[in-house]
Amino acid sequence: MGGTGQGTRQLPPGRHGFTRDYVTENQRARLLAALAQAVAERGYPDLTVESVVERAGVSRKTFYEHFKNKEEAFLAAYDDFAAHLVKQVKRASKPTASFSEQAEAILRTILELFAEHPAQAQLVVVEVLAAGPRAVRRRNDSLKLIVEVVDRGTCTLAEEQGMRPPPAITAETVVGGLLEVIYSRVERGEATRLPSLLPDLMYCVLLPYVGPTAAGAEHARLSSQTRSAHT
Repeated sequence: MGGTGQGTRQLPPGRHGFTRDYVTENQRARLLAALAQAVAERGYPDLTVESVVERAGVSRKTFYEHFKNKEEAFLAAYDDFAAHLVKQVKRASKPTASFSEQAEAILRTILELFAEHPAQAQLVVVEVLAAGPRAVRRRNDSLKLIVEVVDRGTCTLAEEQGMRPPPAITAETVVGGLLEVIYSRVERGEATRLPSLLPDLMYCVLLPYVGPTAAGAEHARLSSQTRSAHT
């Protein structure tokens, strides 16, 4: 039941025949999904345990059986969705693909997942900055991993083409720029429109590594695909 928690239904009252482990996992998934919804609607500073348990359809006692406080629940929701995101990115990645193909697969997966789960996107992209130092450290650790993946991929690309690898800070700059664009759209409530940015964001990703001609060709190809999908 990990990932987003959406679609996890409340169990019927009374004797239902489910195992204790199943009931516990069901409750936890509903709490995490409810927390994401509550955070998206209220913001982390105004988040309350009551707002979570009402949406989850469980008691305060059940909440405290799973989490010590709202911060612990928020961190669990962050970790849950981050793990789901990593799993989907790994599934989309192909070890034998080119750098451009890998970048497209990863970026497309992230944009589509955020669009499909806007409340979770709000949680991991925007509200994480308001949830205290532990949450910010989680965010920074996640960004560091992404930067390292990009840097390794671009170093491999440079090696294959017999070129000098770009400065390591290039990957940090690219990832930071992408995050700022995604942050602004999610913060404005436009998470569902993120996939439409794929051609432009891919151009920005590829430009410092393959140059304007190759980046422009990819932009034109993806833009054409986007137009075809909406006609």
